[in-house]
Amino acid sequence: MHRLKKHHKIIIGSFSSIIIIFMIISGILLNTVLTKQNLNYNSLNNKISDLQADTQSKFNELTTNILETKNNVKSLNTQVGSIDEQFSELDMELDELKASASADFSGIIEDAIKSVVTIKTDMSQGTGFIIDSEGYIITNYHVMKDAKSAGIFTYDGGTHAVRLIGKNEQMDLALLKIEGNFDELKLDDSDDIEIGEKVIAIGNPLGLQFSVSEGIVSAVNRPGPNNIEAYIQTDAALNPGNSGGPLINKQGEVIGINNFKIGSGENLGFALESNYIEDVVNEISQLALNQALV
Repeated sequence: MHRLKKHHKIIIGSFSSIIIIFMIISGILLNTVLTKQNLNYNSLNNKISDLQADTQSKFNELTTNILETKNNVKSLNTQVGSIDEQFSELDMELDELKASASADFSGIIEDAIKSVVTIKTDMSQGTGFIIDSEGYIITNYHVMKDAKSAGIFTYDGGTHAVRLIGKNEQMDLALLKIEGNFDELKLDDSDDIEIGEKVIAIGNPLGLQFSVSEGIVSAVNRPGPNNIEAYIQTDAALNPGNSGGPLINKQGEVIGINNFKIGSGENLGFALESNYIEDVVNEISQLALNQALV
């Protein structure tokens, strides 16, 4: 075996040292790079976390603003609705004031007459008025009695086929139905009627459609042909064709249905009180419902 010469040993040792130094330096550099990357990674994560937090904060703020805006819009709509309601009430009060102070029913008539109808049959002619927006009409039964055909004429000029829902001959009332959506008249509480208060009657006297006459309440609880003390006496002019039309107070509400007059006297008209109308309508409606369920 040959021994390495001295200079060979020096060369090999030097080379080994260089390799070791290179590995150490490479390790240091690699560790530095890894440390720097780790720092950059942590920094990036922190920035992402900060960005997410900021985004979430802004999103929450935006959501809060949207909810506040929505609530503000609702509040504004409520205020606008309240203002509209106040204006509507003011208009009604002005109409009532005009009617009370000067007997000017023009504003009330303008609204009420839209719900009054002309009824023509092969036997007679009369009046009715709409008590429900779905087209339910109340009139006197004698207007429809023995009729084989009938038609309804509304204030807007429309012509409608009519169906008899039911009748009460004792109270001389009939409930009719036409198809469509309509303005309706409200029944007032006839217990609140005051003698002397101003009223108007709307009807079709002698074929003169949608005529209006004015008067006052002369008395209440008068007996009628059925001997029931359920009639308002009024001096508002009533003539053939007014039967079934509404008797309206200064609030534009129905206090009675014009029914008959005493021919031998002047200004002696009678209207069935509204509370009796309501009772009979409910009775007829319930009977019709029960028959439909059978």
